[in-house]
Amino acid sequence: MTHEMMDLRSLVEKAPDADFLRDMIGFAARRLMELEVGAITGAAWGEKSGMRFVQRNGYRERDWETRAGTVALRIPRLRKGSYFPGFLDPRRAAERALTAVIQEAYIQGISTRSVDSLVRALGMGGVSKSQVSRFCAEIDERVQAFLNRPLEGPYPYVWIDATYLKVHRNGRVVSVAAILAIGVNAEGRREVLGLDIGPSEAATFWTEFLRKLVRRGLSGVELVISDAHEGIKAAVARVLSTSWQHCRVHFLRNAQAHGAKSGRRLIAAFIGAALAQETPEAARREWRRVSDRIREKLPKLSQRMDEAEMDVLAYKRFPSHHWPKISSTNPIERPNAEIKRRTDVVGVFPNEAAILRLIGAVLMEQHNDWAAPGRRYMTLATADTMGHPALANSGPAGNAH
Repeated sequence: MTHEMMDLRSLVEKAPDADFLRDMIGFAARRLMELEVGAITGAAWGEKSGMRFVQRNGYRERDWETRAGTVALRIPRLRKGSYFPGFLDPRRAAERALTAVIQEAYIQGISTRSVDSLVRALGMGGVSKSQVSRFCAEIDERVQAFLNRPLEGPYPYVWIDATYLKVHRNGRVVSVAAILAIGVNAEGRREVLGLDIGPSEAATFWTEFLRKLVRRGLSGVELVISDAHEGIKAAVARVLSTSWQHCRVHFLRNAQAHGAKSGRRLIAAFIGAALAQETPEAARREWRRVSDRIREKLPKLSQRMDEAEMDVLAYKRFPSHHWPKISSTNPIERPNAEIKRRTDVVGVFPNEAAILRLIGAVLMEQHNDWAAPGRRYMTLATADTMGHPALANSGPAGNAH
């Protein structure tokens, strides 16, 4: 399945449109034939199974004339009996034959219009948005099982963030917040912890989101990293009662906005000097020295630094080899970028269930990728010397990815 997804992704990136459409049709045909032959033989290609009914016997070539041009097919042959692709039989060219393709195309972020073009090129009628949603409905069960699975803590570090999407609601197009949490488990591996959709990033919404995570088993959280949204900060204090890290990248970006264009590099250098200190004590001293130095010329920024000192420097109280990864929200930016890449193709979602279906499937893929051998994100050894029990008793240090 992963290989097929990679093949489809490569097709999406190809041009021009006519070539892409023919390649897309070829991909769809190959996948449908493999599904049908697997059902007939009782086993997938190359699979050793005692349930196999019949062996394969090579392929026969056939050109398939479609509205997008000629597609070369390699139709599997069987040692006993015969096989003919169901999608080539007009009497069987129904929604059932296209379900798997449309599901995968939708997950990969191909727009409904492109799916419609694919269906028409196959010589069939178009497919509507409601049909695509209906075809994808069976994905919901897998996504919900993933998003509601028990969490087996501890998760010392948790990153949370939100991205806004547009959805149809009561005849209007409105924005909704898709909020995401990822964490590092006791083995140093990243996991997708949760996803939810709501009208805004209000504190009540974040609070309920975190409570759901706790009910599912979230525990041992030593540090939560996010931007400076007040709703997040309040919810973290109320539900998790743990340390909170204000993303230093967000803080630096906002700090530079206080100065003139010519002075932004200087502000970045001053604050960067404090963040570069090797001990928490030295970082706090330098932070206060910078704040005092700019107080006369930039009083608002100086006050902001005074207020944010403990939050921006919270990561300094943790093992130094974790600092590059726990001082900002960068670890969650990559999944968010992938979500935006897929959702931008859709534009406006028909409903919130469709958002959960697509983003949930994307996150399942990302979660499985992080779970692969050799993909440990960080090592948690030596954390016990820092006084953080959830980080203690970890395995030996190794290469983090």
